Amino acid sequence: METVLVGGEEFMRVGVVGCGYWGSKHVRVLYGLSDVTGVAIIDRDRERLGALKTAFPDAAEFTSLGDALPDVDALVVATPPASHARVALEAIRAGKHVLIEKPFTTSSSDARRLIAEARAADVTLMVGHTFEHNAAVWRLREAASSGELGKLHYLHSARLSLGAYQPDINVLWDLACHDVSIANFVLSSEPNAVSAWGAAHAHSALEDVATMRLDYDEIGVVATIRVSWLDPCKVRQTTLVGSEKMAVYDDLNDNERLKLYDRGVNLPEDATSVHAMPTTYRYGDVVSPYIDFHEPLQEEDRHFVECIRDKIEPSTSGPVGLAVVRVIEAAQESLRTGRTVALPTNGARLAVVGS
Repeated sequence: METVLVGGEEFMRVGVVGCGYWGSKHVRVLYGLSDVTGVAIIDRDRERLGALKTAFPDAAEFTSLGDALPDVDALVVATPPASHARVALEAIRAGKHVLIEKPFTTSSSDARRLIAEARAADVTLMVGHTFEHNAAVWRLREAASSGELGKLHYLHSARLSLGAYQPDINVLWDLACHDVSIANFVLSSEPNAVSAWGAAHAHSALEDVATMRLDYDEIGVVATIRVSWLDPCKVRQTTLVGSEKMAVYDDLNDNERLKLYDRGVNLPEDATSVHAMPTTYRYGDVVSPYIDFHEPLQEEDRHFVECIRDKIEPSTSGPVGLAVVRVIEAAQESLRTGRTVALPTNGARLAVVGS
């Protein structure tokens, strides 16, 4: 899909379908991008459309995706997750570039279908993994990949709060996809096995508290992820521990989003010997590096527009989204069976480990 030329300049029109909490944020951000010269808001809820029209009076408004498609070049899909694949497929088949909010899809088969259809239509397909456009997460990845932390031991993430409950997906699909995205990105790897346990407490059917274990055997790292809609304290934190240093990324700390701890453990050479020196601990400086921080959603939407304009593959492409969907899908299977689920690296069907 080529953008329209007006007076020799590119005229890119972007629609946002689903104008709830995240969709309305995309509308605000898109209005601030110089390459976007037209924004359409698409939602069946006329009250939502009316509220957005008050803030953005020149936005084109539609209550139907079909009516909007002829008037846009690209689309941001921010509808409920179960509808992502259907909505995106309609847009792709109409020749539109598509950015899909997390989770990419609710099944790996749908994800693969979208990837294939986008390639066949020669349109950009991008996934809204916002934290992969976060400067603090980029700095954490740099610390991991450069050897600054030493040999990586483990990663732990916690994403906890009281709400917001979703009507159609559990806490894994709603929250854990963020942390799986962060783990895959920071570790530059994908897990080969997934275990999960959780329960529905306040909710009658959907898990509102869950824990996952991801095994990254290729790099010898285990990641654990805790997510909850039922916790008194809001927590958005990732800890990465290495042999030389430890790092903590706290998304709620605006002034010190990332801290590097020069701390560690010194074990005796022969820990089994009764004559060995005792374990010692190293306590060094705690440094919060300067991070040139910009709103991640703005960076994400700008990247989407640049990928369309320059015809380049997004950093959070369809296959990147598929990798996260496969992990959450495996976690669902683990919840159901109580077993570890293997994730073949070739993207084959999930395999349950054990009899």
